Amino acid sequence: MSKRKKRNSFHFLKRKFSKIMQKKLVLLFSLVVLAFAILIGRIIQINAMNGEKYTKVVLDQQQYDSRVIPFRRGDIVDRNGTKLATSERVYNVILDVKAMLEKDEYQEPTIKVLKDCFGIAEEDVEELVESSPESRYNILLKGVDYNTAKEFEAIDEDEEKHPNVKGIWLEEDYVRKYPYNSLASDVIGFSNADDVGTIGLEASYNAILNGVDGREYGYLEEGALLERTIKEAENGNTIVSTIDAELQKIVEKHILEFNETYKDNAEKGNGSLNTAVIIADPQSGEILAQASYPNFDLNKPRDISAYYTEKELKKMKEEEKVEILNNLWRDFCVSDSYEPGSTAKPFTVAAGLETGKIRGNEVYTCGGSLVVAEDTEPINCHYTAGHGTQTIAQSIANSCNVAMMEMIKVIGAEDFYRYQSIFGFGAQTGIDLPGEAEGILQDPELVGPVDLATNSFGQNFNVTMEQMVAGMSALINGGNYYEPHVVKQIQDENGNVIETKESVLKKRVISEQTSTMLKQYMKTVMEGTGTGASAAVEGYDIGGKTGTAEKYPRNSGKHLLSFIGYAPQDDPEVLIYVVIDEPNTESQEDSSLVLNLARSIMEEAFPYMNISTIDGQPVVAPEQPDEPEEDQQEVEPQVENETETESQEEVSGEPSYEGEAVGDGSYEGESYDDGVYGDGTYEDGSGDMESGY
Repeated sequence: MSKRKKRNSFHFLKRKFSKIMQKKLVLLFSLVVLAFAILIGRIIQINAMNGEKYTKVVLDQQQYDSRVIPFRRGDIVDRNGTKLATSERVYNVILDVKAMLEKDEYQEPTIKVLKDCFGIAEEDVEELVESSPESRYNILLKGVDYNTAKEFEAIDEDEEKHPNVKGIWLEEDYVRKYPYNSLASDVIGFSNADDVGTIGLEASYNAILNGVDGREYGYLEEGALLERTIKEAENGNTIVSTIDAELQKIVEKHILEFNETYKDNAEKGNGSLNTAVIIADPQSGEILAQASYPNFDLNKPRDISAYYTEKELKKMKEEEKVEILNNLWRDFCVSDSYEPGSTAKPFTVAAGLETGKIRGNEVYTCGGSLVVAEDTEPINCHYTAGHGTQTIAQSIANSCNVAMMEMIKVIGAEDFYRYQSIFGFGAQTGIDLPGEAEGILQDPELVGPVDLATNSFGQNFNVTMEQMVAGMSALINGGNYYEPHVVKQIQDENGNVIETKESVLKKRVISEQTSTMLKQYMKTVMEGTGTGASAAVEGYDIGGKTGTAEKYPRNSGKHLLSFIGYAPQDDPEVLIYVVIDEPNTESQEDSSLVLNLARSIMEEAFPYMNISTIDGQPVVAPEQPDEPEEDQQEVEPQVENETETESQEEVSGEPSYEGEAVGDGSYEGESYDDGVYGDGTYEDGSGDMESGY
């Protein structure tokens, strides 16, 4: 049987194409090449003739449909929800010059709409056309309101009447507004166009108030269909402050009235260098109102025309204006320090009682002056004839400097300066506002007998208003030192509470027994012949202390007047601290200036706040007795002038607290731990009266 020849699997490759098939293949190849040639030719034609048109379509989609969605900065509201700072939606007018110039018939109607609808001058648009004819994004106007924006949208959508208006579009934005203009300007602060807070709450809570920008992306899918992807903006949170807007209005109204009354009085200028008031809740550290003058309009923070004439402004150099603005924006209550004067005397007595160096039954003799060390000049009491025999109660009531100097001898430098630190002097209080000063304390290791003696009545050391408010609150509330604060809550944009700012009890500074005694002493300041009696308000049981501090350089006639008071006596619900720095009067040491201002505020504020009254026994301010004029006739170092009296009143009930006590608070004199010392240096200097701030 013969073998079959094996068939080659690829034998068909050896077969030759027929002539007909070869012709078909050549024709197919030629058609493919021709198709590619035609396609390439068409692409070249489109690019040459209409490339710019299609490029513009893509760019326009990028311009109009890929955009930033700005976040809304959170509001700042008062404790009752009244808006103190808010962000309003506005629109920026954008012009695409190249789109407007695409056809000749577009330019005139577009420019006309810009003028009629937005008030944009024709010459401004024409100048832009000439200088940047290829530009695609030009901000012609910012801050257009909603109603104006709606008017333009109606024009833009009306293709029948306005077919040739091209290249105008509106960009959403927000502008910061302050509904009450200058109200609480130092506390609220302001933010710039980039949503950066400059001072006040706007600065200290900037990150919480700000949100995150969103984005809208536009792109073309197959078939030239526009698709959008939107990432929504995250809006900022709302700050609920402890400030009461109505109470703040009361305070600022009376501060302004005082400054208008004494404007251009002794010399040209405001009614004072600074006038400041703090109203606080002594049981929690909440600041209810805080104001200083001069203030400024938050909506126009760089406008100083309220204080200078147009002629004066034209003469000013730019550096002068910057310095004026920095001083105007400086929060006196937080950032300036000064000698407190006799308002510091209750703290001296408190230190003596708490250490047990003073028992409360001591008697002192005031002959009008005291020599505190060999080879030193006598330091005078304001009443140079001498107060005679003085109990501790009388020494506070009469504001006797000699009695204070006798006390400090017994207390000693170590305990006195330790308690200054315990009371919060020489250290920041921690208030949630920027720029807080520390004040200036003496170094206990370097202090001499004269400085120690003058420190006992509030001279030769510096405090801030916040320190005095926090310290005095502790003296009258039973001994609890609360951190002062101006924010209650943080809420999201829908009003949901994110965080509650609880009151922070930092330490226990004195016993309740000492607190009770100090209130008894300070009550008498407001009665009888006490120097604070003219500030008494009918129907309210008020305690307080006045202060008159002579500023550096001594004998210059420059004084700082102050009054710190509280009500009611038994269980204080409110504390008020009033400071007038260099009143514009011939006699700056006239304490009636600060007392009258304090009374006018309390008369209106206390009823509004529903402060507890004296049941059926209204307090009537007594007539002032005929007493010698309180002239300051001290030799260097200078002291202050005041007279005050005494009282009897008891308090009960010790508030609970969560903080760790500094010591046991024993009235029997067991001292506090040493861990509360401040650094005791003079290195701060921030806002120091000696520096002229």
